Amino acid sequence: MPVYEFLCESCGPFEERRSFESTAEPMPCPKCGDAARRVYSMPATKRMPTGLFKALDRSEKSASEPEVVRRPAGRQSAQGHNHSHGRPWTVGH
Repeated sequence: MPVYEFLCESCGPFEERRSFESTAEPMPCPKCGDAARRVYSMPATKRMPTGLFKALDRSEKSASEPEVVRRPAGRQSAQGHNHSHGRPWTVGH
């Protein structure tokens, strides 16, 4: 059974194991017995392999902050042509 987080207005947050069928139902607080609502949070990504974690992080960042990659100015290509103007098809014209 998965572990879910709940928030009691009086006592604060707590975790509880529940079946999938009863996930939406309020849970009684183990301290005071009041009904506590379920809290939705990020999954435990710390247990992921490092490569997968970095790939997901990069993917998430690229949605809102795309990485801009540029060649250093004045750098020559493998053929020896200087493509600093950014249009390799117009070299020599």
